[in-house]
Amino acid sequence: METNTLQDTISRSIDHTLLKPDATITQIHMLVEEAKQHRFFSVCVNPSYVATCAELLKGSGVQVCTVIGFPLGASSTAVKAFETVHAIKDGADEVDMVINIGALKSQKLLLVEEDIREVVFAAEGKVVKVIIETSLLTNEEKVIACQLAEKAGANFVKTSTGFSGGGATVEDITLMKESVSSTIGIKASGGIRDLEGAKKMLAAGATRLGTSAGVLIVKGLASQDFY
Repeated sequence: METNTLQDTISRSIDHTLLKPDATITQIHMLVEEAKQHRFFSVCVNPSYVATCAELLKGSGVQVCTVIGFPLGASSTAVKAFETVHAIKDGADEVDMVINIGALKSQKLLLVEEDIREVVFAAEGKVVKVIIETSLLTNEEKVIACQLAEKAGANFVKTSTGFSGGGATVEDITLMKESVSSTIGIKASGGIRDLEGAKKMLAAGATRLGTSAGVLIVKGLASQDFY
């Protein structure tokens, strides 16, 4: 049986996530209530639900996280910056942006860096997490992506969208942690379904967990349904 202290630590590492394209307002309300009940760090929702979540979570201590250029990362830099500005205006505390994956794989590294930098600038001091989509990258590309994210001023690097196959692995978390300085957070996301999986990610160096199975994780249960 896990101690309350451990469960509280894990709860406060969770971005309680609902990014499915068919998510309903009823499900969003449920997500918010679960986040408040279990004291999760944030809810992570698509931009169209940011204003709703910000209003529902006012004064709760639970933050609002949203996604930018999601899930492909192939939007233009200007569009990502515009999306970020409006997400912050609507009440987002944190934004998780997807890198330009094709540009990275084409060795257009300045474009990748500037893409991130413009989102960081548009976020006006709010936390920016950079999704590098590990399942589509070589280890060398993962290292480069992490280093570019830090150079561009991001606060976190994040493994996955959960929409491109694969997900967080202990090996990737270890590699990402080794690729950046100690000031950069590591978010494990994709396929984290139970308490043991969450503990493994945190032990490997993750400082935040993105998962739709947050309630089951803190109850020490397993889920077969995750984003």
